[in-house]
Amino acid sequence: MENVDKLEMNSSAADRRLSTLARHLAVTINNEGSSIFSSPTSAGDSAFANVARAPEDPILGVTVAYNKDPSPVKLNLGVGAYRTEEGKPLVLNVVRKAEQLLVNDRSRVKEYLPIVGLADFNKLSAKLILGADSPAIHGNLVTTVQCLSGTGSLRVGAEFLARHYRERTIYIPNPTWGNHTKVFTLAGLTVKTYRYYDPVTRGLNIQGLLEDLESAPTGAIVLLHACAHNPTGVDPTLQQWEQIRQMIRSKSLLPFFDSAYQGFASGSLDGDAQSVRMFVGDGGECFIAQSYAKNMGLYGERVGALSIVCRTADVASRVNSQLKLVIRPMYSNPPIHGASIVATILKDRNLYHEWTLELKAMADRIITMRKHLFDALGARGTPGDWSHIIKQIGMFTFTGLNRKQVTFMTKEYHIYMTSDGRISMAGLSSRTVPHLADAIHAAVTTVV
Repeated sequence: MENVDKLEMNSSAADRRLSTLARHLAVTINNEGSSIFSSPTSAGDSAFANVARAPEDPILGVTVAYNKDPSPVKLNLGVGAYRTEEGKPLVLNVVRKAEQLLVNDRSRVKEYLPIVGLADFNKLSAKLILGADSPAIHGNLVTTVQCLSGTGSLRVGAEFLARHYRERTIYIPNPTWGNHTKVFTLAGLTVKTYRYYDPVTRGLNIQGLLEDLESAPTGAIVLLHACAHNPTGVDPTLQQWEQIRQMIRSKSLLPFFDSAYQGFASGSLDGDAQSVRMFVGDGGECFIAQSYAKNMGLYGERVGALSIVCRTADVASRVNSQLKLVIRPMYSNPPIHGASIVATILKDRNLYHEWTLELKAMADRIITMRKHLFDALGARGTPGDWSHIIKQIGMFTFTGLNRKQVTFMTKEYHIYMTSDGRISMAGLSSRTVPHLADAIHAAVTTVV
């Protein structure tokens, strides 16, 4: 009986101590402004209740609207992703072969890559854009780091420039890819534009372009689309590229190439790299952001590279060391799978050859869609000159349709595109061209 009384007393004492401790904790925490003993907050009490709903991305938002449309004839020409003649996403056969080789290689592990990424990938990416015989490569003047596709490559380059370059102003073409302004602004650069597209001729405004670059401050950064300009599909001729190069070098401007479509525009990897190689060939410095989203169909793998061509090997080495300091706190190091696919294809002669054939087939199909659309508009007697459709190059066509006409086509024909009238030719097929031609004809004949 005595032992039972002692147990009850000890238990009662322990309960009192716990009760006292709980009250103490509640008071202490409440005095600091919160309590683990309070009831769950209601929706109205959210710390983020005042956060405004952001608008949809102007490009990716097109797909959101498209997905909500129940129409059986709807057509998505907004997002730049290649589709087959059947309207399906495409995984290249050579990519599947490379992945199978990687899966069968039992020596592969899932360890972290270095901060700058996969060494083979970096070396082969520089060779792909600059050429195997590039003096810059042989002189160790190039530093290349693996990044998160083209966007990540642009952002890493922009962050580096904001920290280490004397001029913090970058000139981008008007118009350009919608994400360019955001990438460079958030990195801390001041964004200005230079004239590029002529809405009257639906071609290049070379005179305006040169005038704007001439008036830019010495040392300013200039963003250039290596090929297949997005959104216009308008590229300079080689002669015009030479004029641009001379202007940039005479003003000591710093060219920053965005190469998102090498091989995807004309079907020739070397042909689509000519603009970049012209600038590297003169011995000057430049930045190059590469993406393998389109030309290898590795959209979701987020595979890209940033190459910086420097004056000396010593400078290239020091630039590389600082790029590591940019990347480390941003995402630490890049993913391994997509880069391994690219490296596997680029270093194997047979796989590389197969890739070039598949790449040309994609480019040729897009060129064929341009011809089909041009012919279809001609057959309908659609008012206006539509020759720009076959003169422009790459994934996109800048149709010249205005915002009201775009809205009309979406409402009446369930065709989705960006509000500036840009359409993805890769999203068309022989089956859907007539529907698009009907919509364009109706839009230009009924909507001013």
